[in-house]
Amino acid sequence: MNHDHHCNQHDQKFLNKIAVLDSNQRKLLIPPETLISQMPIQKNHTLLDVGAGSGFFTIPMAESTVGKVYAMDPDRRMLSVIKDKAKEKKLTNIELIQDYIENLSIKTNSVDFVMASLILHEVSSPPKALSTIFEVLKAGGHLLCLEYEKDDLIVEGPPMSIRIGSEDLEKTLSLVGFELVKKTKISDAIYTILAVKKDQ
Repeated sequence: MNHDHHCNQHDQKFLNKIAVLDSNQRKLLIPPETLISQMPIQKNHTLLDVGAGSGFFTIPMAESTVGKVYAMDPDRRMLSVIKDKAKEKKLTNIELIQDYIENLSIKTNSVDFVMASLILHEVSSPPKALSTIFEVLKAGGHLLCLEYEKDDLIVEGPPMSIRIGSEDLEKTLSLVGFELVKKTKISDAIYTILAVKKDQ
């Protein structure tokens, strides 16, 4: 009996997470279509969504290209949510990858655009994760990072101790070899940094 109860709690937690990830509030704060439409994505580009979650960005990314869109998340259930959404929208260009960023097994220099939305603060080593992303990107390819600002006045979001401040992220991106294109404040709490892998 307890086991079932535990299972249900676990499932409920997952459903709650999906509800938050797909909430209208989040769509208003970070309108995925708007954000994707402002990105340097072309119709034939290969895209990668790391830490894809429930496909908040994966789906509009897949609608913006005829190329392949990799949706990577360590949680198999998240990937099945994306699969259902893709089916509903008749999108056939999404490839699901169950893995962690650090183990990314996509061919080097094969991706045009990478989305890393609210995921870098969850990885064990952001520099390692960013280096891995750098390797799979083509020269001239872009990476968009979306993160919570490290500011004690901002309570919403993950614990302060694991957040990555925008200045720290800029430094890490530069060290890895990226060139910064632009930094945008989406809200008090959230910023984005667009970076490019320069032709070597």
